[in-house]
Amino acid sequence: MSYVLQMIEEGEHQTQDFKMRVDDARKIAKTIVAFANSDGGRLLIGVKDNGSVVGVRTDEEVHVIEMACQSHCKPPISFEAQVWKSEGRSVLEVNVPRSAGRPHFCEDLEGKWQAYLRQDDHIHQASPVQVKVWQYEMRIDRSEFRYDQNIGKLFSAWRSGRELAFRQVVRMGRLSFADTEDLLCLLVVWGIVVWQRGPKGLKYALANEEALDELETQGAESFRWKKYS
Repeated sequence: MSYVLQMIEEGEHQTQDFKMRVDDARKIAKTIVAFANSDGGRLLIGVKDNGSVVGVRTDEEVHVIEMACQSHCKPPISFEAQVWKSEGRSVLEVNVPRSAGRPHFCEDLEGKWQAYLRQDDHIHQASPVQVKVWQYEMRIDRSEFRYDQNIGKLFSAWRSGRELAFRQVVRMGRLSFADTEDLLCLLVVWGIVVWQRGPKGLKYALANEEALDELETQGAESFRWKKYS
């Protein structure tokens, strides 16, 4: 079995997506941004969703990918392209690395710049908390941690096993939306809280009770330079 057929046999997953063709630079930019913001990945262009090889004119496809990466992704995203042959048809492999310059954004249909991430074989719009986590990684934004009795009640709720939606964190912590985003960003970066995507959206749950104990007893300084992985 050829190398390209081995890749196709894996199906679509976290780091692989099939496209029969690419003719809309703005539309494909969403997939590219999601790969760059997540674990990286490859596009196999000239392949149907069911894995059938239909082939493409690779020069045209590379031109659209270049336009997407340079003009419709902010900041621009690098990629590598490789052409494979299967039964006389050309398949274009486009590799997008996990970016060290996250977060990346692309324009939606309304002209707004949005960040996206990839989870399994699906693309999701990144939450404001996720965007702040990426910004924290890049040391663009370093929020300060503040503790009071309301934050203490919030931590107790997590310790009891509750999973809280964003607005529940807002109400329980008596925080503004912006301050809630900052708090959740820090707790995710420090490995104390984890988000979980369910049918009703994102919820936040306790990930490491020992780390939470350390935060409450020792303060934020020991976590200050920890980075999200």
